Amino acid sequence: MTFDAESAYAALLPRFGRRLRLHEPLARHCTFGVGGPADLWLSLETRDELLWLVRRCLAERWPLLVVGNGTNVLFGDAGVRGIVARIALSDYRLAEREDGSALLYAEAGVSWPKLLNELAAQGWGGLEFGPGIPGTLGGGVVSNAGAHQRDLSQVLEWVEVLDVRPALALAEGESAEEGEPLLRRYKRAELELSYRHSRFRAGRQITFDERGYPQPAPRALIEPAEIVLLLAIRLRRDDPGKLRALIEEYRQHRKRTQPPQPSAGSIFKNPPGDYAGRLIEQAGAKGLCCGRACISERHANFIVNLGGARAADIATLIREARHRVRERFGVELELEVELRGEWEIA
Repeated sequence: MTFDAESAYAALLPRFGRRLRLHEPLARHCTFGVGGPADLWLSLETRDELLWLVRRCLAERWPLLVVGNGTNVLFGDAGVRGIVARIALSDYRLAEREDGSALLYAEAGVSWPKLLNELAAQGWGGLEFGPGIPGTLGGGVVSNAGAHQRDLSQVLEWVEVLDVRPALALAEGESAEEGEPLLRRYKRAELELSYRHSRFRAGRQITFDERGYPQPAPRALIEPAEIVLLLAIRLRRDDPGKLRALIEEYRQHRKRTQPPQPSAGSIFKNPPGDYAGRLIEQAGAKGLCCGRACISERHANFIVNLGGARAADIATLIREARHRVRERFGVELELEVELRGEWEIA
């Protein structure tokens, strides 16, 4: 995709002002701390801003990648062409019910750790299993985030998304009658939620080349084609002290079992009936390093950045861990982290 960053910057500056940045290093915007520059970077604070930007990108044929807090993503060393926009919509409200429960309406950019602490103080339980999930609720839906034998599917009622697929179809020659982005609401049963999976990941599967290196999913003009905007989550009344104690217990467990260095959390999904970390350790890859990236000594399903790591280093460790596990156990590990941007590994 060709993209004139300078002219797009000039066109968008009056609308977004200082939030718009040219050639912004993506290493600043992901927990891995790696990644080259985005041609343009900005934060979106309202639904209207998002809709306006999507329409403008469709009209101008500008590539747009919408992201959350960057907690489950690995950006390429060459960065991302086009516009990278972070969802910073962070409002929420509670609607109490007569039965003592409540429905939480939360925008996709709400921080999970911040939210659950605020809810616990008010005596609302339901999300307390997630203090170790550093991302946003919107990102949590995409991967059906969970911990401690619980996940988001157990409390989620519905999500509202901006569906850009009709407009993308129009750009490829479909009927003009279907060309406008649409607001859709999906009930939980429609989301295909399972272990670290939802309908939103179905078209974003990472493949591996003949050498075993991970390859990002093909990129459309607007990514993702369905952008999560709002979640409705079922909460229950509980004792604030009990909730705070449980949150602290889970937080301490995370400190004991996960490495403190920058990472993107679990690299691979656990295969059925086993643990990716155990397989990687037994295959002899625990502690393996490439450049300034290492497979953690504390937890083998974490790759950490010791400072100055490159995305290519991490991709090499992903390749090596998968290869060793396949050779030793015959198990094909599936990536949990998503790859974004330009990738070309020599």
